[in-house]
Amino acid sequence: MSSEKRGMHGIWASRWTFVLAAVGSAVGLGNIWKFPYITGEYGGGAFVLVYLLCIFSVGIPVMMAEVLLGRKARMSPINTMHQLTRTYKAPKFFAGIGWIGAVAGFFILSFYSVIAGWTVYYSLEMMTGYFVGIEAEQAGETFGALLSDPWVLMVFHSIFMILVGAVIARGVHRGLESSLRMLMPALFVMLLILLGYSLTLPGFAQGFDFLFHFEPEKLGTEAILVALGHSFFTLSLGMGAIMAYGAYMPADSPLGKTIVTVGVMDTLVALAAGLVIFPIVFSNGLEPGAGPGLMFQTLPIAFGSLPGGVFIGTIFFVLVLIAAWSSAISLAEPAVAWAVEKGFSRVRATVFVCLLAWVLGLGTVLSFNHWSDKQFFVSVTGSSETSEQVYEDFLLYADVAELKTDLGETGGLQYNVAGKTFFDVLDFLTTNIMLPLGGVLISLFVGWFMTRRAVADEARFRNPQLFRTWRFMIRVVSPLAVLFVFYQGLS
Repeated sequence: MSSEKRGMHGIWASRWTFVLAAVGSAVGLGNIWKFPYITGEYGGGAFVLVYLLCIFSVGIPVMMAEVLLGRKARMSPINTMHQLTRTYKAPKFFAGIGWIGAVAGFFILSFYSVIAGWTVYYSLEMMTGYFVGIEAEQAGETFGALLSDPWVLMVFHSIFMILVGAVIARGVHRGLESSLRMLMPALFVMLLILLGYSLTLPGFAQGFDFLFHFEPEKLGTEAILVALGHSFFTLSLGMGAIMAYGAYMPADSPLGKTIVTVGVMDTLVALAAGLVIFPIVFSNGLEPGAGPGLMFQTLPIAFGSLPGGVFIGTIFFVLVLIAAWSSAISLAEPAVAWAVEKGFSRVRATVFVCLLAWVLGLGTVLSFNHWSDKQFFVSVTGSSETSEQVYEDFLLYADVAELKTDLGETGGLQYNVAGKTFFDVLDFLTTNIMLPLGGVLISLFVGWFMTRRAVADEARFRNPQLFRTWRFMIRVVSPLAVLFVFYQGLS
């Protein structure tokens, strides 16, 4: 392979290193605190089947297209799309795919680091035995105290960002490759240990039933939309990470088989996490939930009351930390790779990107405390219990606490005020706009503007019928599906 084809960043040592890297990017907090819960809520085994259909019809085809672009140009996503847009004479706006992905990944890294910092905090607290015998009220107060203290949040946000930067600064081989070869097997081993432990719990059957009960009647439009959206977002698509990792993928690695392996492993990790979490929850008579409440309030109570709970709980939170760490590394890599191509050393590029993301992350830190009332896109609605009088208003920005005080209950109207914090705005902008937009543009570019020969040469399908099927998916099915997610996210 020529040095030009290898690119300036290097090549993964093997196909399996790419698989570990891509799975590391895909497996994150969403796999552990979201996917198991939505599976249980939307029909169990029936939802899993629909989700797998979405993975194979939307997630994997788009992921293959994104990896194909990265491997074709061997550069950062930004420069990859600049070059390929010129090469295939596509409309100039397609060059923006790289920028959309890199900026989205940078924004997500800024707030992901803050939330991942919570896992560092809870790993240490669990290790000290703080949660032994803890009650629900105390668990809630502990989490509330963490969120209300910007200095503590900033410290753990900083620790996590340093962990991310320490890996990326060492480069593709000594940093990314070496760390992922250690982190991902460690994650799998800890997950298997926890899964073996959950098999011994009295609530395992109940947890298994919650996750896999087959209820097709729950598969309404909402469930299908949730499956479709999660199948796209869980694989880290549209944020440049997979394109950047694809640039380091060996040219002789079979694209289809490799990406299918990543999709299957990502799903298996999410389901295994559910088989760990819900038996623990049900064994302690607690209610399952989704999001931070499950992770940082419900589970600490459970671990605190279990025999050996300190050990098991510590393993669990370290596992979550590793999942967050491997995902965050992939979020920073596209911007760092671009900065290296602009002439920065790898270390300086990493410091530059991580420091900027850390500063932006302070906005998320403050969103949970001092800035919680300072919100954007504020809607104000009022209604009267005695008449049909309705009041509606919309403000781009407002101090919600002051606004509620000013409104009071004027004229018998009961007011409802809702807006988005700084953190909410970043989350909405990336998740609902930038990532779906990037995914649609990637599908259209590969499907309609790259030549069939160029795509076939890079994809290296051995079965012509499989290639035709994938190309149809990427040209028609995947763009329409992602556009549907895009539309629903904005509505």
